[in-house]
Amino acid sequence: MTRRFTVLAALAVVCAGAELVAGRGMSPGVVWDVLNGGGDATERHILLQLRLPRMLVALGAGACLAVAGLVLQSALRNPLAGPEVTGVTPGAVLGAVTATALGLAGWDSPLAVVLAACAGGCGGAALLWLLAGRGRGDPAQTAVHGVLVSAVLGGLTAMVLLVEPGELGSVVQWLVGTTEGRVWEHWHLLWPWALLWGIAAWLLAGPLTLLRCGDDIALAAGLSARRARTLALLCAVALTAGAVAAVGALGFVGLLVPHLAVAVFGADLRASLPGAALVGAVVVCGADAAAQLSSRLLATALDSGGLTLPVGALTACLGAALLLVVVRRTPSRSF
Repeated sequence: MTRRFTVLAALAVVCAGAELVAGRGMSPGVVWDVLNGGGDATERHILLQLRLPRMLVALGAGACLAVAGLVLQSALRNPLAGPEVTGVTPGAVLGAVTATALGLAGWDSPLAVVLAACAGGCGGAALLWLLAGRGRGDPAQTAVHGVLVSAVLGGLTAMVLLVEPGELGSVVQWLVGTTEGRVWEHWHLLWPWALLWGIAAWLLAGPLTLLRCGDDIALAAGLSARRARTLALLCAVALTAGAVAAVGALGFVGLLVPHLAVAVFGADLRASLPGAALVGAVVVCGADAAAQLSSRLLATALDSGGLTLPVGALTACLGAALLLVVVRRTPSRSF
């Protein structure tokens, strides 16, 4: 197990380095020179004020989404449960887009955007809580109501777009998910939130393991299944809201990364939860590096210097393909 964590940590370092050198405007040699204290003022600004916080935000957001997904799949005993099931992802998007349309937030004010997205995410979770009612302890009902809440919040986002068509660019960025333009303020807002709720998720490893075995076994062990599931959902909501507030709705990360983590680290959540955080960080950071490199290649091929491929588009395409494989291989799997 220690060797697996070591390999993943080394892979995370490799992906982080790849992201630093994948962007346009700086060669790997220049990046290495700046990291060693050289380079001119412009090169130092690009690397230290733009690329480095972008890389850290990608790592943190990937870890948050992966842990949230594993918590949800364990609490709801559904291998296809992701952060979207809670309504937090579309709620956070709605909050950020609405605040931007009203002039209360913008890309030049990261704190206001993060607060608006967190408020929207918590609002989506609260709506799910109200709709679930007495059946909120039932995994199937919670998942069904979560899908309905997500659809309603997505419709409200479309209505905001109709009222304020000038916010199309903002809507697309939040719906697809991107790390473009992330600065140190985003990282300083993300990492304490991620650390706090990541520790909370790890402390819930024991109850979540019992919930994976079924409510009857959990009750036989003296665990209140409804209370444990409520705490788990709260933790997943918080982690998802923080990640979406930082990078938008990265598709399929919270859905598929938990499967990879369980396959590598096993069903013991004391190991697979931190393992999921590492795998999620590697996946999002690696995907962002690949997206930047693809943007460079496409810009050269199409002679379009302003072409940018968001990381969310890449994770969505790869995630959809992997999801088909998972569903075909385990059509009747349940926790």
